[in-house]
Amino acid sequence: MAKQPESDSFLDMFSRFGRDLKVPNVEVILAHHRKNLEALEKSARAGAAGATSLLSRQREMLQDTLREVSDMAHNYKAPGNPQELMSKQAEFAKKSFEAALKNASEVAELVKKSGTESVEILRERIKEAMEEIRSGYEKKK
Repeated sequence: MAKQPESDSFLDMFSRFGRDLKVPNVEVILAHHRKNLEALEKSARAGAAGATSLLSRQREMLQDTLREVSDMAHNYKAPGNPQELMSKQAEFAKKSFEAALKNASEVAELVKKSGTESVEILRERIKEAMEEIRSGYEKKK
């Protein structure tokens, strides 16, 4: 199977888009906004990496759950009385609930981490842009 080239960066896509539309001075415009576009690209990549990580972890969780259910079904022996049956069902329900809580907590933490990372990249760029604007304004005085 042939290796696919890495996808174009936002800057490459915008540049090509501008040239295709014959936008005058597209390279000058891009140069002016390069840091903003780079921050957007970096944020998007962080978000995509977080989503990939989340999906991978959810797949692992599902595989673990299916394995546990399969093991339990394989090792199941009908109890001798109804109280034992209820006890085993209650234990299974308890384990299932605890696993679901643990998994939900882990998924929430992965989502939080991914979102925080993406937003932090943009927040940092906004701070830099404000400093650039402030220093440009002070130079004009």
